[in-house]
Amino acid sequence: MLITSLENDRIKEYVKLKERKYRKQSRTFIIEGMHLVLEAIKSGIVIELIMEQDAAFPMKLPTIFVTKEILAKISSLETPSEIMALCNMLPEKEELGSKILLLDEIQDPGNLGTIIRSSVAFNIDTLVISPNTVDIYNPKVLRATQGMLFHLNIVVKDLEEAIIEIKRQEIPVYGTRLEIGEDVRKFPEKDKARYALVLGNEGSGVNESILNLCDKYLYIAMNENAESLNVAVASSIILYELNR
Repeated sequence: MLITSLENDRIKEYVKLKERKYRKQSRTFIIEGMHLVLEAIKSGIVIELIMEQDAAFPMKLPTIFVTKEILAKISSLETPSEIMALCNMLPEKEELGSKILLLDEIQDPGNLGTIIRSSVAFNIDTLVISPNTVDIYNPKVLRATQGMLFHLNIVVKDLEEAIIEIKRQEIPVYGTRLEIGEDVRKFPEKDKARYALVLGNEGSGVNESILNLCDKYLYIAMNENAESLNVAVASSIILYELNR
């Protein structure tokens, strides 16, 4: 099928998916670029490809061909890719596993994308994010994940409720706190097998009510001239140490 009109109803629906409320209503989202499209195909969530007319793709999938003008209208990039895909949102699995990362009000899309990549790299089973964290289907988040989003169980849930459920499974919950924390480099091996780690907002950290539910606290030893680390950097360091 070739669509050439910007007024086409299907194109209008694609454009709406730039906004979180429409993604949430339809349970669908748009991805851009060959790498993300291929990763989404592996996960079985692609509904249809959206491609520039005369472009070629090696796999047989439902495909809508459009003009460059329409691609630019749908795209969130200054220079649109010639291939996009409409995808179903990922299912949320009830089984959280034994290594869980909880995110409390992360706001920066780049930070969330990096945290997702680190979670996959260091064997996190499930990422639990608070409802007021940036949308995982935000186009900037999707690009920052480099497709790793499709290889991780991600659950949107109230963190206090999630922690209560996690503790019922006798999984210890760790927070980050410099004053009374343990150096993550010296953390006992026995405490690395099963855990839930909480990381917080870029400016204010983890909410006090969430911190009070934690069983232990960790910190990253740093030069005394450094006050703090970016949350994405901190997550990578801690997850690496817990995965050793």
